Amino acid sequence: MKGRIGAGVMAILLAFYLVLVGWRAVLFLQSGEPVGIAIGVALLILPVIGVWALVLELTFGTRSARLVRLLEASGELPVETLPIRASGRPVRDAADADFPQYRDAVDAAPEDWKAWFRLGLAYDAAGDRKRARGAIRTAITLERAAA
Repeated sequence: MKGRIGAGVMAILLAFYLVLVGWRAVLFLQSGEPVGIAIGVALLILPVIGVWALVLELTFGTRSARLVRLLEASGELPVETLPIRASGRPVRDAADADFPQYRDAVDAAPEDWKAWFRLGLAYDAAGDRKRARGAIRTAITLERAAA
């Protein structure tokens, strides 16, 4: 729930930013000066990139949350047994020790979205966010292809 609230706040702030920047962009475009026009165009393009990135993140979050619900409903979501540090993150050595079983599951069934999703959770527990997101994206793609 905390993530949804954060995403909602970011979306509202982005909308506010778009209005303010759009207004400034129009003022720059109306200046008639080449530099002002260039700045106005840049001010119109950069927010579009921001919206695109936000939509991608919201889509990723929605789709990955759906996969969590599917695994929970089938009782296949891994149970959190790792020791947790004061920061709330798992102890890295314990996460690293658990990792091979999830990697081996993907090696044994590379088309199984559930194995890929669990591997993503293992990467996340080990602190490798980039690989975690990649594995979860693969899980999303495989699950959508199977549906």
